[in-house]
Amino acid sequence: MYIKRNESGQVVQVSHEATAECREFLPSGSSELQEFVSKGGDDVDNLALSKSDLAFVRVLEDVINVLMDKGVISFTDLPEPAQQKLLERQSLRKRRNSIGLMSDTDNDII
Repeated sequence: MYIKRNESGQVVQVSHEATAECREFLPSGSSELQEFVSKGGDDVDNLALSKSDLAFVRVLEDVINVLMDKGVISFTDLPEPAQQKLLERQSLRKRRNSIGLMSDTDNDII
């Protein structure tokens, strides 16, 4: 998990992937992460937003695939980092599907 801290050093935002705001890595079992998740109020909203972001990633991936299937864009039109992320996700999904953990239509949210 990648986190963003406030001026006091407290965790204020969490992401499964590094982002412009969430750059510092913490293991998912970290006590700081557990504390962040267990808090209420705005922190709950932030967690809900993060989960929503994860679901939206799958939507964007599907949209990109549709655009490529229709010939609107090609894989090589995407920036190199985007190409790598898509390839990594396809590889992970194939591995998970090959051992029967999820179908191709399931959400990627853990």
